[in-house]
Amino acid sequence: MNNKISRRNTFNSGSKINDQPVICLLPKLSGIGGMVSFQEKLSEGLVRRGIKVHYTLDEADLDSILVIGGTRNLHQLRQAKRRGIRVIQRLDGMNWIHRVMRTGLRHWLRSEYGNINLWLIRNHLADKIVYQSNFSKDWWEKVRGRTPKPSVIIHNGVDLTKFKPRETHTKFENEIHLLLVEGSLLGGYEFGLQNAVYFARELANQINNNSQVELAVVGKVSADIRESWQNWLNENSRDGKVRIKWMGVVDHAKISEVYQGADLLFSADINAACPNAVIESVASGTPVISFDTGALAELVGDQGGLVVPYGGNEWKVDQPDIKSLVAGAILILQNLAAYRKSARERAEIAFDLDLMVDRYIEVLLG
Repeated sequence: MNNKISRRNTFNSGSKINDQPVICLLPKLSGIGGMVSFQEKLSEGLVRRGIKVHYTLDEADLDSILVIGGTRNLHQLRQAKRRGIRVIQRLDGMNWIHRVMRTGLRHWLRSEYGNINLWLIRNHLADKIVYQSNFSKDWWEKVRGRTPKPSVIIHNGVDLTKFKPRETHTKFENEIHLLLVEGSLLGGYEFGLQNAVYFARELANQINNNSQVELAVVGKVSADIRESWQNWLNENSRDGKVRIKWMGVVDHAKISEVYQGADLLFSADINAACPNAVIESVASGTPVISFDTGALAELVGDQGGLVVPYGGNEWKVDQPDIKSLVAGAILILQNLAAYRKSARERAEIAFDLDLMVDRYIEVLLG
């Protein structure tokens, strides 16, 4: 263990010998969402290992630059590359919902600009690409073609000491607690909330008549959408077997408790490249149920829960097979203790945050 990168205090990088390495994480992110969480975790990990972190290209003595997705600072990035500074790009997926659903002109233009920006960096400025999943890499190569740039797959990681199961998980006999965690359920992603509500209602129909299903929703949801779904439930669930708990945006320091209290996480995002909620959930011992789209099967594996066939063309946002989802959920609930144990094991094998940071250091300073 002594020779692991994470245990080192000094590095040899380029012409620097035993000097403190300097990494630029670009751009500086704020707010909520997976990219913000990733930057915070990576930055903390780098600093703990004796690496200096910057968020602008003004630093003269940079060892390398990690572009998290894209940046508007293309001119400065090009200048840095000409100075011999290595440019690494971390790539998620592409914006696509706006092409199949009406999300407004402003959202459409912003989405298209984002795709072009990502492509320009990938094809013309990056020296190496870090894809968040095999799905992400295959998607980019299919749509935008292969690039001679070397690439590597690094899944997101999670702090296994913060996200962990409770010592005992209380499964109430007549209650099922579903969880939906998304940074935002706006801009076309309301479809995921629709599937979650239909899923909860159908699950309530299939289980014991005395049982209730609670759907806890974490993320940004507009007031009119909340009201719309509450009205829908009042009309379609008059027996009171389904209730929605609108939690809004939950502080990241408290979100682990939310995962711990759930029986199942429903990952609603369609064709997601590497959703943090899935990784945090399995680390908390909460199995995942989802449709088999994007990187979900890749992340969940054989231990983290179940993925089921979508039942249509997800790229056209067809209505999915909710009954298949319910059948998978019932199977997990009938074997919940075993699934909780195997979900945690999946996280320990695949999503240790220290291993993720080590792999990024190998790419940035190797």
